[in-house]
Amino acid sequence: MRIGIVGAGVAGSLVAKNLAGAPGFAVDIFDRAPPGAQDGAGTGRNLGPNGLKALRLHDPETHRRLREASYEWRRWVVDLTDGSRLLDIDLLDLAEETGARLRWSELYALLRAPLADTIRWAHGFEALESDSAGRPVPVFRTADGLQRFGGYDLLIAGDGRFSRLRELVCGPIRATQLGIASWRLLTDDRGCPFDDYGQWFHASNRLLAYRVPGGFVYACGVFPIDTQDIEPRHKTEMFQRALFGDKLCPSAAWILDRAFAAPELHWARLQISPLARGAPESKVLLLGDAAQAMVPTLGQGATQAIEDGVLAAMLLRQGKGIAEIAASRDPRVEFVRDFSTQASDTLMPGADPVAGTLAKNAPEFRAKLRRLYTDVPGAT
Repeated sequence: MRIGIVGAGVAGSLVAKNLAGAPGFAVDIFDRAPPGAQDGAGTGRNLGPNGLKALRLHDPETHRRLREASYEWRRWVVDLTDGSRLLDIDLLDLAEETGARLRWSELYALLRAPLADTIRWAHGFEALESDSAGRPVPVFRTADGLQRFGGYDLLIAGDGRFSRLRELVCGPIRATQLGIASWRLLTDDRGCPFDDYGQWFHASNRLLAYRVPGGFVYACGVFPIDTQDIEPRHKTEMFQRALFGDKLCPSAAWILDRAFAAPELHWARLQISPLARGAPESKVLLLGDAAQAMVPTLGQGATQAIEDGVLAAMLLRQGKGIAEIAASRDPRVEFVRDFSTQASDTLMPGADPVAGTLAKNAPEFRAKLRRLYTDVPGAT
């Protein structure tokens, strides 16, 4: 079976790695970035315990290397910005192992390392054609002009939430904006008064931060907006400081001071896209954010891409196809997406962060967290 993978991200890299050397498979993987372009890119990433479990069950080598390269994510602590404690969850009360914290660049480097000699870099996906047998033929823009590869028995889209391949196969991506904006940064950890995953609320405005290896802290701010776009006024220090109140605990004050001492922040709007897995007749399979862009509230974007990658590879090795992968993954992904959106209730305009956060310690919510963190199938 000849497989082409568009995008050497989390899901694409894991599929390629877990099919490498499997009898009957030949895999090509392409990425639009030039070699080394993302070595220092990105901010931080927290991976849920379910992603680590998926690796432990299906790719123990990558599980070991990821554990060695990351810090554990064990606690989920929520305070008000004045320091009042609302929630403190030990993930090991709900999961079989802890999650992980690391930089995006380190995650990419770790997952791509086994593929270093096989990734075709600087190949920007442009178009999709077919050969005489009806097999997909991807067209890439390279330094030498347009190049065609194929035909493939299966083409996998791992090219992210703005997937060009998904758009060509499934039509325009109609994302739903949630009316919530965010900023993100990666900063050094000098004087940082916290370690593990923490959140700090003032009304429905939230700060989030945690340490990652290398002497860094990942931090972000999230706030509702009543406009179509993030406006220049939203990005001012005066506007942002007003969101989080006058009485700040040391952690909240440290995050805001670092944010507005940074040369730049990365700004974005929270959005979700309808789930799409591809179709057997197209011979195109969508994985990761290309299939299921979701809110980051529970740290499940990259985590679900991990599940996608290792489980799709397992099913392909068993001779299964797009329909079987969809049947296996889509109900799980729908649950995770819905739960992640539900868990974002405290970010909505007019939300009560105290009542909303205290509800997350109730048995019903904790049962869903347990399901989220443990409901990962093993090899069959």
